[in-house]
Amino acid sequence: MAAEDRLRTYRGGRDFERTREPSDRPAPAGDAGPRSVMRIHDARRMHLDRRLRVGGVLKSWSGPEGPSDDPGDERLAVPTEDQPLAYKDFEGVIPKGEYGGGTVIVWDRGTYEPLTHDRRGHPVDSAGSLERGRATFRPRGAELHGEYALTRFRSGTDGQEAWLLVREGPARPDAHGMPDPRRARAARTGRTPAQVAAADGER
Repeated sequence: MAAEDRLRTYRGGRDFERTREPSDRPAPAGDAGPRSVMRIHDARRMHLDRRLRVGGVLKSWSGPEGPSDDPGDERLAVPTEDQPLAYKDFEGVIPKGEYGGGTVIVWDRGTYEPLTHDRRGHPVDSAGSLERGRATFRPRGAELHGEYALTRFRSGTDGQEAWLLVREGPARPDAHGMPDPRRARAARTGRTPAQVAAADGER
């Protein structure tokens, strides 16, 4: 499916004359490869958004907690609509009344390495592994390291899919874990969600 078709839900839920979110503009020239983004989104409730570039879009999952360094912690990850590649850099305030109204910062960003293999040991790309219901990957950002797996545990005939994000391999005894989202700072600007809301909310 073409990226423009996969963005139909995204575009249909937003008024781009009110919100500064990107529409379907392509990513800048030379911006290719598997991208990984973790956002903090203070909307009706504070939550974390995981984004992985798959094909021409950002595949998206949201959950109340960020990734854990403990393999025993299973973190809920609920799929949301695909987003344009330009969204990986978005930071600001989505106006009230718009879909996802609230403050957004990019807490971590970088690339990722797909790690899924089939039973014969052959690599499976991200699109194929997600379709099968399990994708393992290694994020390469400033904050996130190690191996993680996204596993679908509920398909839902009503369309309410649910996944789990779990760390693979041993726990990291030296890890500091996810910071308090309200005190976390954006990767690019160093601002907290409150600082972004105070500055960008006045525009």
